[in-house]
Order: sequence, then C-alpha cells, then structure tokens
Amino acid sequence: MSDTSTLPQSVDVVVVGAGVTGLYAVQKLRGQGYSVRGFERGADVGGVWYWNRYPGARCDVESVDYSYSFDGDLEQEWDWSEKYATQPEIMRYLHHVADRFDLRRDYTFSTSVTSAELDEDTLRWTVRTDGGEVLSARFCVFAVGCLSSTHLPEVAGIGDFAGATYHTGEWPHEGVDFTGLRVGVIGTGSSGIQSIPLIAEQAAQLTVFQRSPNFSIPAGNKPLDDETRREQKADYAERRRLARLSGGGSPHMVHPKTTFEASEDERQAAFERRWELGGVLYSKTFADQLTSLDANDVAREFWEEKVRARIDDPAVADLLVPTDHPIGTKRIVTDSDYFETFNRDNVRLVSLRGNAIERIDAGGILLADGEHVDLDVIVFATGFDAMTGAVDKIEVRGRDGQLLKDAWSAGPRTYLGLGTDGFPNFFNLSGVGSPSVMANVILCAEQHVDWLADCLRHLDEHGYAGIEATEESVAEWVDECRRKAEATLMMSANSWYLGANIPGKPRVFMPYVGGFGAYGQIIKEVADSGYKGFGLIPA
Repeated sequence: MSDTSTLPQSVDVVVVGAGVTGLYAVQKLRGQGYSVRGFERGADVGGVWYWNRYPGARCDVESVDYSYSFDGDLEQEWDWSEKYATQPEIMRYLHHVADRFDLRRDYTFSTSVTSAELDEDTLRWTVRTDGGEVLSARFCVFAVGCLSSTHLPEVAGIGDFAGATYHTGEWPHEGVDFTGLRVGVIGTGSSGIQSIPLIAEQAAQLTVFQRSPNFSIPAGNKPLDDETRREQKADYAERRRLARLSGGGSPHMVHPKTTFEASEDERQAAFERRWELGGVLYSKTFADQLTSLDANDVAREFWEEKVRARIDDPAVADLLVPTDHPIGTKRIVTDSDYFETFNRDNVRLVSLRGNAIERIDAGGILLADGEHVDLDVIVFATGFDAMTGAVDKIEVRGRDGQLLKDAWSAGPRTYLGLGTDGFPNFFNLSGVGSPSVMANVILCAEQHVDWLADCLRHLDEHGYAGIEATEESVAEWVDECRRKAEATLMMSANSWYLGANIPGKPRVFMPYVGGFGAYGQIIKEVADSGYKGFGLIPA
C-alpha cells in the first residue's frame, strides 16, 4: 500500500488573496461546484483595506457603487452611512460579505503563498505556502491586488532613526497617537493627502516632505440619510447598468459635448457639478480631457482657481499646485481639508524638489541645504510597487520552468489581463492589462471572476484540460494597451501606472485605458467566439 500522507492536497482552484476580488472568486467558483482553497497573508479578509488603516483612509468611489452587485439581497440589506466610505466601514462591509456567504471556511489566513509551479504533464499547479502546506490545483487564481506591495524609498540612514516609523500601507491595527509629537510625513500621494489633515490635528508640529505635488479634490463627503438610501436602492439596477457602460465603473457619464463644443457657461457648470461630486471623476468631466492638452488645461485652470482660494499663503500654494503633469494623468486624490491644513500654524511644507533629503539620522531628517528637522515620528506615505509587486514576490514557474517575473522582465505581458503565454490555467485577476486601477475595482473584480467562471464551465463542458493565451495574442494585446495609452496624455506623467516610482522598473503603462465598458465588451466577444486568442488544451 502506498503512503499517501505526503501527497499534496488536491483541489480544483487555489485563490491567492482575500480582498474584494479573491472573496468573490471563492464565492462564485465554489457556487459553481469547484473545490476551492484560499490563502491570505493577512489575519482576516479585506485585502488593501486590511492593511491601509492610516488616518483618513477613504474610498474614492461612492459607497453605493463601491459594493458587490452579484446578489440583490446583499445590495438591499446593507446600509452605507456616508457618501464616501472610510476604511473601517469598508472593512465592516467585507466582514459582512464574508459572514453572509461563509467565505472564511475556505481560507487559510496569516499565510503567504510562496510558489506556484506548473506540472506540464498534468497541467496542474503545485502551490506552496510559508506554513509548509503543499497543494495541487487544476487552476491557479491570483487576486493579490494592485496596491499591496509597499515601497520604501532608498534614503541614506533610513534605518538609523531612533523614533517610531510607520508606512501608511502597513498601518498598526491599534492606531497611532501623535499627540504632542513632532511628526514628519514623506509623500503626498493618496495616503499622504488623506492622512495629513488628521495627523495635523494631533501633532505638536507636522512637517510634510513633498516629493511631487498632486491634484486632489475635496470628497464633499456627507452622511447618507434614510431617504437617500431608499432612492439609491430603488435605482440600483439602473446605476449598475450605467456603471457597466461607463469608462470607470461608476454611473456618471461624461458631458455629451467635448470641452470646446460646450459654451463657457456649460463648461463651468459641468466642472462645478464634478467638483461637487468630489474625487477622481473630475478627470472624466469631458471625453477629450485626457486626450487633448488644450482641453486638459481648461480643467486644470478651474481646479487651480478653486484650490488656490483655499490656501492662505500664495508661496505655499505655488508649491502645492502641480505643474509637471496634466490633471488626471495621475489618479486624482479624494481628500478632506487637505489644502486647508497648510493654513495651520503647526504645519510646514518642505518641497523636496528644491531641498532634497540628504539623509535620515537618529534625530530626524537632514536636508540638502543643511537644515536638520528634528522629529519624533516619521510616516512614510511612499506608496507601492504597484500592479506587479505582489505577483513578483511569489515564485511562479510555468512551462520549461520559466519564472513569470522573468517573462515580465521588460514589463508585464498578458492577453486581456487574463492570461499569459507559457502559463496555462493561471489567472492574475483585476491587475495588469485590464482596467483595474483605472476603474471601480469591485465591478472590475466581478467582471473578471464572472468571465473566469464561464470559461472554466466551457472547458469542462467541452472536455478540455486547460486554456492558455497564445504568444501572438499576448503580443497584440500588449501593443493595443500601449497604443491606447499613447493616444492619451497618460504617458506624460511619471506615475505608478508606469512604474515610475520604482527605481529600475520598466516604464510600461500597465492598466488598460480604453474604458471599463469597452473592455467588458471585448472580453465578452472573446468568450462568445470560443475564446479567440487562447489555445484550448484537450484532456
């Protein structure tokens, strides 16, 4: 009798990650009859929201839209308290989803997947974890998130600081009390812009070290009353229909005219409505706003007039207003009183472009002009190795033992963001090559997972062992994503969309910018055609 105790557990699907995509993948695929095992490095569900607990962490998509659509009862039973939900409320929602559909029973938490290796003879993936577990899976599904691999800049003496240090992407769950402390925040991306106003309320002195200024728009956040919630829920079907047709996965359509087809009064009214809506959708006021620099300038000028009116010191305003990229080519931040914070007596702005950090030492930060800023705490709001960082940390080996990281060494290569040649039955969802970070990620997750579920059903109904993107289709899609990006102003910004924040990372525009609705139609047509661009592998 053979000893089976050392044989790996066999399942249909391994799902890596318990954020919004991973949770839905487990729910959907399990409901379709597949055996599923999920792994999550955090101690509970939540993904990016589990780790990003910094003060002021808030979604930049309206709460009513940043929610699952797959279950009508779920839509009706959950009540959002605010227009733009904070991290604690989003976590309560995801806990509710996990409880309601009993999703935790298929997950192992506080466990990282360390490797996934293809057996070419069986087309199965051997998945290993840092807990010593080994599984054999027919399909390997990564739902590791685009913003889940934190990045620290290379600064001399970074380990010498004697005070406390924090990264906004790995915030202590118990919170941090800054009362009476001298605090330095390095970085003014989304996490910096959202956390700085709240840190300033506690700190004795806050010094903001700005690497590059960013466009941000007030959230215009407000509580949702019962009448508003009733109206939203009654209109959910239409909201979702419009969201699926839109460029960004929200039900707000661009103006029917282009920027200069509209009259001056129409333009001002359209910009004002988007300003009042708050947040990232300002960049989609007019259809030509991210393709024409002249049109973009009009949107930027409206923004600048609004923002300068909020800042008391014109010299500080000059530092806070971006001049190096068109508005919307980096993701516009959604804030609460960010610019007004620099009117406080206990807040100081240091532009690192004019006065770089020379080094960090035990007592604080030494600047290039010789000034030493004494600090008790340093907060690194320095972002992520976006899109590919979390994937690169896992040893993924496909045909002939090729590492996925090596296959992507010149930039990520996918077909539709769903498959890569040489890696059959492997899916990296809601990531590179798809709208992902350019859209409402929860609807992106549903779009990908629903496509995947239909694909696996097709394979089984027709007796196929697997599916693999062809080299030609991958090359064509990479080229299509590049062409789409080059037809916009997006390539003119040194953004994390391009990997520009990571030294040595290839400058490749990683998401698909053709629009959420257009992308959905493309992947539907591929499925309807019998999965054109993929090779279906006989059993």
